[in-house]
Amino acid sequence: MTTERSVTRPAMGMRMSERLRAAAAYVLLLAGSVLILAPFAWMISTSLKRKIDVYVFPPQWIPDPIMWSNYVKALTVFPFPRYTLNSFIIVVFALIGTLLSCSFSSYGFARLRAPGKDAIFLALLATLMLPSAVTMVPLYLMFNKFGWIDTFLPLIVPSFFGSAFFIFLMRQFYMGVPRELEDAARIDGCNTYSAWLRIMVPMTKPVLATAAVFTFMWTWNDFIGPLIYLTDENKRTIALGLSYFQGSARSAPELHLLMAATIYSIIPCVLLFFFSQKVFVKGIVFTGVKG
Repeated sequence: MTTERSVTRPAMGMRMSERLRAAAAYVLLLAGSVLILAPFAWMISTSLKRKIDVYVFPPQWIPDPIMWSNYVKALTVFPFPRYTLNSFIIVVFALIGTLLSCSFSSYGFARLRAPGKDAIFLALLATLMLPSAVTMVPLYLMFNKFGWIDTFLPLIVPSFFGSAFFIFLMRQFYMGVPRELEDAARIDGCNTYSAWLRIMVPMTKPVLATAAVFTFMWTWNDFIGPLIYLTDENKRTIALGLSYFQGSARSAPELHLLMAATIYSIIPCVLLFFFSQKVFVKGIVFTGVKG
């Protein structure tokens, strides 16, 4: 009897300590979630306020009255449907170019044999250390010489020449795929291009989804590129449209309209991550453990 009690008490103590640790973890996660979601909640609240209620102190979390008309006004005072269409055109072509160029380039670095391949790959990675401000002026002069200013080409064409970050990311994934699969494909008559397209691409959907999500987010939210290269009002993107509500020397910021337009602009990003969450997380994990 004494032995059973001595065995039961430590087991109960371990279960209690595990429950306490789990409770503490949930409390910390809840607190972190509140801190992260508080700015988003404030953005929604501000988007439904009147202009005079934005700067009220103490802050008013629940708008009174609720101004649903802010969304209509924010999306009609400037041609946001046109800005949205322009952003989608740029994003779609940038996605196609990035996935094609980076996938095929990373396959070559991971699988093919060529003299100086490692040196070229190191030079490619070295470009990651270059700030974008260093290349901004030379790129503008080059695109201006091509006659591409005030077109979507400067925002689309560079994606077809690869990105060092995504090439490195995909190369790590390709190096974890067994070579026996390629050998079997070559025995069946596949050349290098067929092996990449029919064997490697279907097996690397997680890392392709990761690259697609990052490319969509960066291109959709890009502000500097469209600001530099686009001058025609009808060709501007949604990121530029948001800046119109920030005010100027002659007008005060329209924060309630800015928040309403911002919520509209982040809907595609939220939907993209929601539908690709599982594949996206899988790609991040796999590229971190393979190589």
